[in-house]
Amino acid sequence: MKAPLRIALLAHVRQRIAAPFMGGMESHSWYLAEGLQARGHEVVLFAAGDSDPRFAIDPVVPEHYERTFPWAEHRGSAPLIAHLDAGYAAACDRIAAGGFDVVHNNSLHRFAIEPRRTALVPTVTSLHVPPYDALHWFVRASATPGHRLTVTSARQMAAWWPEGAPARASVLHNGIDPAAWPFTPAGDGSAVWCGRITPNKGTHLAIDAGRAAGVPLTLFGQIEDPDYWAAEVAPRLGGAIRYGGHLDGAALAAELGRASVFLFTPCWDEPFGLVAIEAMACGLPVAAFDRGAAREVIGEAGCFAAPDDAAGLAIAIGAALAIPRTVARGRVERLFTRDRWLDGCEALYAAARTDAAMAAAA
Repeated sequence: MKAPLRIALLAHVRQRIAAPFMGGMESHSWYLAEGLQARGHEVVLFAAGDSDPRFAIDPVVPEHYERTFPWAEHRGSAPLIAHLDAGYAAACDRIAAGGFDVVHNNSLHRFAIEPRRTALVPTVTSLHVPPYDALHWFVRASATPGHRLTVTSARQMAAWWPEGAPARASVLHNGIDPAAWPFTPAGDGSAVWCGRITPNKGTHLAIDAGRAAGVPLTLFGQIEDPDYWAAEVAPRLGGAIRYGGHLDGAALAAELGRASVFLFTPCWDEPFGLVAIEAMACGLPVAAFDRGAAREVIGEAGCFAAPDDAAGLAIAIGAALAIPRTVARGRVERLFTRDRWLDGCEALYAAARTDAAMAAAA
Protein backbone atom coordinates (compact mmCIF):
# COMPACT_ATOMS: atom_id res chain seq x y z
CA MET A 1 0.00 0.00 0.00
CA LYS A 2 1.27 3.46 -0.90
CA ALA A 3 2.03 5.83 1.96
CA PRO A 4 -0.84 8.32 2.43
CA LEU A 5 -0.22 11.88 1.33
CA ARG A 6 -1.45 15.24 2.54
CA ILE A 7 -2.97 16.69 -0.63
CA ALA A 8 -4.23 20.20 -1.38
CA LEU A 9 -6.92 20.00 -4.06
CA LEU A 10 -7.33 23.49 -5.54
CA ALA A 11 -10.62 23.80 -7.41
CA HIS A 12 -12.38 26.18 -9.74
CA VAL A 13 -14.75 28.42 -7.74
CA ARG A 14 -17.36 29.50 -10.25
CA GLN A 15 -19.69 26.81 -8.88
CA ARG A 16 -19.93 24.71 -5.73
CA ILE A 17 -18.04 21.43 -5.65
CA ALA A 18 -21.21 19.54 -4.82
CA ALA A 19 -23.91 17.47 -6.49
CA PRO A 20 -25.86 17.96 -8.66
CA PHE A 21 -22.85 19.07 -10.65
CA MET A 22 -23.01 22.05 -12.95
CA GLY A 23 -20.42 20.52 -15.28
CA GLY A 24 -17.41 18.29 -15.71
CA MET A 25 -14.95 20.41 -13.73
CA GLU A 26 -17.09 20.34 -10.60
CA SER A 27 -17.62 16.60 -11.02
CA HIS A 28 -13.89 16.05 -11.57
CA SER A 29 -12.92 17.83 -8.34
CA TRP A 30 -15.63 16.13 -6.27
CA TYR A 31 -14.81 12.61 -7.43
CA LEU A 32 -11.09 13.28 -7.11
CA ALA A 33 -11.50 14.38 -3.48
CA GLU A 34 -13.75 11.42 -2.70
CA GLY A 35 -11.51 8.91 -4.46
CA LEU A 36 -8.28 10.11 -2.87
CA GLN A 37 -9.88 10.05 0.58
CA ALA A 38 -11.10 6.51 -0.03
CA ARG A 39 -7.50 5.55 -0.78
CA GLY A 40 -6.39 6.87 2.61
CA HIS A 41 -4.99 10.25 1.63
CA GLU A 42 -5.67 13.39 3.65
CA VAL A 43 -7.37 15.83 1.30
CA VAL A 44 -8.07 19.50 1.93
CA LEU A 45 -10.39 20.95 -0.71
CA PHE A 46 -9.59 24.58 -1.54
CA ALA A 47 -12.86 25.60 -3.18
CA ALA A 48 -15.89 27.81 -2.73
CA GLY A 49 -16.91 27.81 0.93
CA ASP A 50 -20.41 26.53 0.12
CA SER A 51 -19.07 23.30 -1.41
CA ASP A 52 -19.93 19.82 -0.11
CA PRO A 53 -19.35 19.79 3.69
CA ARG A 54 -18.38 16.13 3.68
CA PHE A 55 -14.90 17.34 2.69
CA ALA A 56 -12.41 19.39 4.71
CA ILE A 57 -12.85 22.75 2.96
CA ASP A 58 -10.48 25.69 3.09
CA PRO A 59 -12.48 28.42 1.30
CA VAL A 60 -10.86 30.24 -1.61
CA VAL A 61 -13.93 32.52 -1.58
CA PRO A 62 -16.84 32.37 0.88
CA GLU A 63 -19.36 31.21 -1.74
CA HIS A 64 -19.17 30.22 -5.40
CA TYR A 65 -18.71 33.33 -7.46
CA GLU A 66 -21.67 32.76 -9.79
CA ARG A 67 -23.85 33.90 -6.87
CA THR A 68 -21.91 37.13 -6.39
CA PHE A 69 -20.75 37.76 -9.96
CA PRO A 70 -23.10 36.07 -12.45
CA TRP A 71 -21.05 34.88 -15.42
CA ALA A 72 -23.28 36.47 -18.03
CA GLU A 73 -22.83 39.90 -16.42
CA HIS A 74 -19.28 39.84 -15.08
CA ARG A 75 -17.23 37.57 -17.34
CA GLY A 76 -13.80 39.20 -17.62
CA SER A 77 -14.82 42.20 -15.50
CA ALA A 78 -12.34 43.97 -13.24
CA PRO A 79 -14.35 43.36 -10.03
CA LEU A 80 -14.58 39.62 -10.73
CA ILE A 81 -10.88 39.35 -11.58
CA ALA A 82 -9.93 41.23 -8.40
CA HIS A 83 -12.23 38.99 -6.32
CA LEU A 84 -10.67 35.81 -7.72
CA ASP A 85 -7.10 37.09 -7.58
CA ALA A 86 -7.45 37.97 -3.89
CA GLY A 87 -8.98 34.60 -3.06
CA TYR A 88 -6.44 32.52 -4.97
CA ALA A 89 -3.44 34.54 -3.77
CA ALA A 90 -4.38 33.91 -0.15
CA ALA A 91 -5.22 30.25 -0.80
CA CYS A 92 -1.90 29.63 -2.53
CA ASP A 93 -0.11 31.22 0.41
CA ARG A 94 -1.95 28.94 2.83
CA ILE A 95 -1.08 25.91 0.72
CA ALA A 96 2.61 26.88 0.70
CA ALA A 97 2.58 27.10 4.50
CA GLY A 98 0.32 24.11 5.08
CA GLY A 99 2.71 21.17 5.06
CA PHE A 100 1.21 19.57 1.96
CA ASP A 101 3.02 16.80 0.09
CA VAL A 102 1.46 17.75 -3.25
CA VAL A 103 -1.06 20.11 -4.84
CA HIS A 104 -3.57 18.92 -7.42
CA ASN A 105 -4.51 22.11 -9.25
CA ASN A 106 -7.91 22.14 -10.95
CA SER A 107 -8.37 25.89 -10.67
CA LEU A 108 -7.54 27.29 -14.13
CA HIS A 109 -6.08 30.27 -12.25
CA ARG A 110 -2.65 31.63 -13.15
CA PHE A 111 -1.38 32.05 -9.56
CA ALA A 112 -1.38 28.30 -8.87
CA ILE A 113 1.09 27.61 -11.71
CA GLU A 114 3.56 30.42 -11.06
CA PRO A 115 7.07 28.87 -10.86
CA ARG A 116 7.71 30.55 -7.50
CA ARG A 117 4.75 28.61 -6.12
CA THR A 118 5.21 25.22 -7.82
CA ALA A 119 8.83 25.29 -6.67
CA LEU A 120 7.59 25.29 -3.06
CA VAL A 121 5.11 22.40 -3.24
CA PRO A 122 5.12 19.68 -5.94
CA THR A 123 2.12 20.34 -8.18
CA VAL A 124 0.01 18.46 -10.70
CA THR A 125 -2.10 20.78 -12.87
CA SER A 126 -5.07 19.36 -14.77
CA LEU A 127 -5.94 21.41 -17.85
CA HIS A 128 -9.64 21.05 -18.62
CA VAL A 129 -9.89 23.62 -21.42
CA PRO A 130 -8.39 24.50 -24.78
CA PRO A 131 -5.43 26.94 -24.74
CA TYR A 132 -7.28 30.21 -24.37
CA ASP A 133 -5.16 33.37 -24.11
CA ALA A 134 -5.83 34.13 -20.44
CA LEU A 135 -4.08 30.90 -19.40
CA HIS A 136 -2.02 29.74 -22.38
CA TRP A 137 1.14 31.77 -21.81
CA PHE A 138 1.13 31.21 -18.06
CA VAL A 139 1.11 27.45 -18.67
CA ARG A 140 4.02 27.74 -21.09
CA ALA A 141 5.99 29.74 -18.50
CA SER A 142 5.19 27.37 -15.63
CA ALA A 143 8.00 24.83 -15.93
CA THR A 144 9.66 23.76 -12.70
CA PRO A 145 11.01 20.29 -11.86
CA GLY A 146 8.14 19.57 -9.49
CA HIS A 147 5.29 20.65 -11.78
CA ARG A 148 3.46 18.07 -13.89
CA LEU A 149 0.75 18.98 -16.41
CA THR A 150 -2.08 16.77 -17.60
CA VAL A 151 -4.65 17.07 -20.36
CA THR A 152 -7.68 14.86 -20.84
CA SER A 153 -7.11 13.74 -24.44
CA ALA A 154 -4.51 13.51 -27.19
CA ARG A 155 -6.58 16.03 -29.15
CA GLN A 156 -6.27 18.52 -26.29
CA MET A 157 -2.53 17.85 -26.04
CA ALA A 158 -2.06 18.76 -29.70
CA ALA A 159 -4.07 21.96 -29.20
CA TRP A 160 -1.92 23.09 -26.29
CA TRP A 161 1.42 22.11 -27.82
CA PRO A 162 1.15 21.78 -31.62
CA GLU A 163 4.94 21.80 -31.81
CA GLY A 164 5.17 18.82 -29.44
CA ALA A 165 4.41 18.55 -25.74
CA PRO A 166 7.03 19.06 -23.03
CA ALA A 167 8.29 16.02 -21.17
CA ARG A 168 6.34 16.90 -18.03
CA ALA A 169 2.97 16.97 -19.82
CA SER A 170 0.88 13.84 -20.32
CA VAL A 171 -2.60 12.64 -21.22
CA LEU A 172 -4.71 11.46 -18.29
CA HIS A 173 -8.19 10.45 -19.37
CA ASN A 174 -11.03 11.18 -16.98
CA GLY A 175 -12.59 8.24 -15.20
CA ILE A 176 -15.83 7.31 -13.48
CA ASP A 177 -16.97 4.64 -11.05
CA PRO A 178 -18.85 2.14 -13.25
CA ALA A 179 -20.91 1.07 -10.24
CA ALA A 180 -22.36 4.59 -10.00
CA TRP A 181 -23.55 4.33 -13.63
CA PRO A 182 -25.12 0.85 -13.70
CA PHE A 183 -25.48 -1.03 -16.95
CA THR A 184 -29.00 -1.56 -18.27
CA PRO A 185 -29.25 -4.31 -20.92
CA ALA A 186 -32.05 -2.73 -23.00
CA GLY A 187 -33.50 0.71 -23.62
CA ASP A 188 -36.93 1.98 -24.53
CA GLY A 189 -36.04 3.34 -27.98
CA SER A 190 -35.67 6.94 -26.85
CA ALA A 191 -32.73 9.34 -26.97
CA VAL A 192 -31.25 11.39 -24.14
CA TRP A 193 -29.01 14.45 -23.90
CA CYS A 194 -27.46 15.99 -20.79
CA GLY A 195 -25.11 18.82 -19.96
CA ARG A 196 -25.04 22.52 -19.24
CA ILE A 197 -27.70 24.18 -21.38
CA THR A 198 -25.63 26.82 -23.11
CA PRO A 199 -24.85 27.53 -26.78
CA ASN A 200 -21.49 25.76 -26.91
CA LYS A 201 -23.14 22.49 -25.84
CA GLY A 202 -25.49 22.47 -28.85
CA THR A 203 -28.73 21.63 -27.05
CA HIS A 204 -30.87 23.05 -29.86
CA LEU A 205 -29.06 20.91 -32.45
CA ALA A 206 -29.72 17.78 -30.39
CA ILE A 207 -33.43 18.64 -30.46
CA ASP A 208 -33.38 19.19 -34.22
CA ALA A 209 -31.59 15.89 -34.77
CA GLY A 210 -33.92 13.95 -32.47
CA ARG A 211 -36.99 15.35 -34.16
CA ALA A 212 -35.58 14.60 -37.63
CA ALA A 213 -34.75 11.04 -36.57
CA GLY A 214 -38.25 10.55 -35.17
CA VAL A 215 -37.09 9.45 -31.72
CA PRO A 216 -38.36 10.74 -28.38
CA LEU A 217 -35.72 12.90 -26.67
CA THR A 218 -35.31 14.02 -23.06
CA LEU A 219 -32.90 16.80 -22.07
CA PHE A 220 -31.28 17.01 -18.64
CA GLY A 221 -29.05 19.70 -17.15
CA GLN A 222 -28.74 23.11 -15.61
CA ILE A 223 -30.09 26.04 -17.64
CA GLU A 224 -26.86 28.04 -17.60
CA ASP A 225 -27.84 30.60 -20.24
CA PRO A 226 -31.47 31.70 -19.75
CA ASP A 227 -31.45 33.80 -22.94
CA TYR A 228 -30.31 30.83 -25.01
CA TRP A 229 -32.93 28.64 -23.33
CA ALA A 230 -35.70 31.13 -24.10
CA ALA A 231 -34.65 31.77 -27.70
CA GLU A 232 -33.41 28.40 -28.95
CA VAL A 233 -34.43 25.56 -26.62
CA ALA A 234 -37.83 26.22 -25.06
CA PRO A 235 -39.54 26.96 -28.42
CA ARG A 236 -38.34 23.59 -29.74
CA LEU A 237 -39.84 21.57 -26.87
CA GLY A 238 -43.12 19.74 -27.19
CA GLY A 239 -44.46 16.44 -28.38
CA ALA A 240 -41.79 13.78 -27.95
CA ILE A 241 -39.14 16.37 -26.95
CA ARG A 242 -39.12 17.28 -23.27
CA TYR A 243 -36.92 18.79 -20.55
CA GLY A 244 -36.39 16.55 -17.51
CA GLY A 245 -34.63 18.96 -15.15
CA HIS A 246 -31.23 18.99 -13.44
CA LEU A 247 -30.73 15.70 -11.62
CA ASP A 248 -28.14 14.31 -9.24
CA GLY A 249 -25.97 11.35 -10.24
CA ALA A 250 -28.18 8.44 -9.16
CA ALA A 251 -31.34 9.89 -10.65
CA LEU A 252 -29.55 10.81 -13.87
CA ALA A 253 -28.04 7.32 -14.15
CA ALA A 254 -31.51 5.80 -13.90
CA GLU A 255 -32.81 8.08 -16.65
CA LEU A 256 -29.83 7.35 -18.89
CA GLY A 257 -30.25 3.61 -18.44
CA ARG A 258 -33.85 3.77 -19.68
CA ALA A 259 -32.87 5.35 -23.00
CA SER A 260 -31.40 3.71 -26.10
CA VAL A 261 -28.99 6.32 -27.50
CA PHE A 262 -27.11 9.34 -26.15
CA LEU A 263 -26.67 12.55 -28.14
CA PHE A 264 -23.36 14.41 -27.74
CA THR A 265 -23.39 17.77 -29.51
CA PRO A 266 -20.40 19.97 -28.66
CA CYS A 267 -20.18 23.21 -30.61
CA TRP A 268 -16.63 23.84 -29.44
CA ASP A 269 -13.50 21.70 -29.24
CA GLU A 270 -14.59 19.75 -26.17
CA PRO A 271 -11.39 18.40 -24.55
CA PHE A 272 -13.07 15.22 -23.27
CA GLY A 273 -16.83 14.91 -22.67
CA LEU A 274 -17.47 13.29 -19.30
CA VAL A 275 -21.21 12.99 -19.95
CA ALA A 276 -20.51 10.67 -22.86
CA ILE A 277 -18.70 8.07 -20.76
CA GLU A 278 -21.37 8.27 -18.06
CA ALA A 279 -23.98 7.41 -20.67
CA MET A 280 -21.77 4.73 -22.20
CA ALA A 281 -21.35 3.07 -18.80
CA CYS A 282 -25.14 2.74 -18.62
CA GLY A 283 -25.02 0.95 -21.98
CA LEU A 284 -25.89 3.77 -24.35
CA PRO A 285 -24.24 4.00 -27.75
CA VAL A 286 -23.59 7.60 -28.78
CA ALA A 287 -24.51 9.74 -31.77
CA ALA A 288 -22.03 12.63 -31.74
CA PHE A 289 -20.62 15.56 -33.62
CA ASP A 290 -17.08 14.70 -34.69
CA ARG A 291 -15.46 17.58 -32.88
CA GLY A 292 -12.77 17.96 -30.22
CA ALA A 293 -11.99 14.66 -28.51
CA ALA A 294 -15.36 13.05 -29.27
CA ARG A 295 -14.03 10.31 -31.53
CA GLU A 296 -11.08 9.60 -29.22
CA VAL A 297 -13.39 9.14 -26.23
CA ILE A 298 -16.41 7.46 -27.82
CA GLY A 299 -14.61 5.26 -30.36
CA GLU A 300 -16.44 2.13 -31.45
CA ALA A 301 -19.33 2.94 -29.10
CA GLY A 302 -20.67 5.67 -31.38
CA CYS A 303 -21.48 7.03 -34.80
CA PHE A 304 -20.47 10.51 -35.92
CA ALA A 305 -21.72 13.47 -37.91
CA ALA A 306 -19.95 16.59 -39.09
CA PRO A 307 -19.90 19.43 -36.55
CA ASP A 308 -23.14 21.42 -36.28
CA ASP A 309 -24.89 19.11 -38.80
CA ALA A 310 -28.23 18.22 -37.23
CA ALA A 311 -29.39 16.32 -40.32
CA GLY A 312 -26.23 14.24 -40.30
CA LEU A 313 -26.65 13.62 -36.58
CA ALA A 314 -30.16 12.29 -37.22
CA ILE A 315 -28.63 9.70 -39.55
CA ALA A 316 -25.98 8.89 -36.92
CA ILE A 317 -28.74 8.28 -34.36
CA GLY A 318 -30.19 5.50 -36.51
CA ALA A 319 -26.78 3.91 -37.00
CA ALA A 320 -25.82 4.18 -33.33
CA LEU A 321 -28.99 2.38 -32.26
CA ALA A 322 -27.58 -0.75 -33.91
CA ILE A 323 -24.45 -0.79 -31.71
CA PRO A 324 -24.72 -3.39 -28.91
CA ARG A 325 -24.97 -1.81 -25.47
CA THR A 326 -22.21 -4.09 -24.21
CA VAL A 327 -19.78 -2.35 -26.57
CA ALA A 328 -20.38 1.00 -24.87
CA ARG A 329 -20.08 -0.44 -21.37
CA GLY A 330 -16.98 -2.42 -22.29
CA ARG A 331 -15.15 0.65 -23.58
CA VAL A 332 -15.70 2.44 -20.27
CA GLU A 333 -14.57 -0.57 -18.23
CA ARG A 334 -11.44 -0.88 -20.36
CA LEU A 335 -10.37 2.76 -20.58
CA PHE A 336 -12.28 5.14 -18.31
CA THR A 337 -12.68 3.73 -14.81
CA ARG A 338 -12.13 5.77 -11.68
CA ASP A 339 -9.47 3.35 -10.42
CA ARG A 340 -7.46 3.74 -13.63
CA TRP A 341 -7.76 7.53 -13.33
CA LEU A 342 -6.77 7.60 -9.64
CA ASP A 343 -3.81 5.28 -10.33
CA GLY A 344 -2.68 7.85 -12.90
CA CYS A 345 -3.07 10.69 -10.43
CA GLU A 346 -1.03 8.91 -7.77
CA ALA A 347 1.70 8.12 -10.29
CA LEU A 348 1.87 11.81 -11.23
CA TYR A 349 2.07 12.85 -7.58
CA ALA A 350 4.99 10.47 -7.09
CA ALA A 351 6.76 11.76 -10.20
CA ALA A 352 6.31 15.42 -9.21
CA ARG A 353 7.61 14.75 -5.70
CA THR A 354 10.59 12.76 -7.00
CA ASP A 355 11.49 15.49 -9.50
CA ALA A 356 11.23 18.18 -6.83
CA ALA A 357 13.40 16.19 -4.41
CA MET A 358 16.05 15.58 -7.05
CA ALA A 359 16.10 19.29 -7.95
CA ALA A 360 16.46 20.23 -4.28
CA ALA A 361 19.30 17.74 -3.81
CA ALA A 362 21.11 19.11 -6.83
